[in-house]
Amino acid sequence: MNNDELKRIFDQQASSYDKQWTRMAPISNGLYFLLEPIFAELPSEARVLCVGVGTGKELTHLAKRFPEWRFTVVEPSGAMLDICRRRVEEEGVTSRCYFHEGYLDTLQVEEMHDAATCFLVSQFILEQEARSAFFQQIANRLQPEGMLVSSDLSFEVDSENYEALLGVWQRVMSTSDVSPEGLSRMKAMYAKDVAVLPPTVVASIIESGGFDTPVQFFQAGLIHAWFAKRASSDIT
Repeated sequence: MNNDELKRIFDQQASSYDKQWTRMAPISNGLYFLLEPIFAELPSEARVLCVGVGTGKELTHLAKRFPEWRFTVVEPSGAMLDICRRRVEEEGVTSRCYFHEGYLDTLQVEEMHDAATCFLVSQFILEQEARSAFFQQIANRLQPEGMLVSSDLSFEVDSENYEALLGVWQRVMSTSDVSPEGLSRMKAMYAKDVAVLPPTVVASIIESGGFDTPVQFFQAGLIHAWFAKRASSDIT
């Protein structure tokens, strides 16, 4: 899918997105819980870049936990960003946020960031070279040794275990029984529209985008997450 198709899909899903992913809350909460020790050494007044923030759950989690942090919020879906704005306003942290409807290449903020989050975003970039360039755009907006935390769907899809895990994953995501037809549809959709790559390959893509060797710190089902510092060799 191209950017316009993705934006249209997320615009359509925005109103029901949080309800749709309610069953995934234990996974999200586990990931957010681990963000705190990873970001523990950031400055007390850190600036954090949230890329593809969606409805803003990780943003509000961090904003409540770190009351002096400021956030640059990037989201191409206007409908998603509207929900994010409302959530941020309800939490009383709007004054600490700069909102950008669009992609990183149109972000006008020149201030560098101490850290960045990017959850379930890069998997929609199907070409590995373009995916690496995406991470380079993030690296270019980070301070020296700025920290990235990124998650994506990831697995060795050619392995004999993939279909078994995919069945478990579909049960996680759905309240209905898993049928062979439903499993086939999910498998086809992931093969066509999502770059589900082995964890070692995703880590390599992040590294080639201007980061030190990523550390995988989390896995739940198909979701894997890494943290990595901006590479000193990438800084000119």
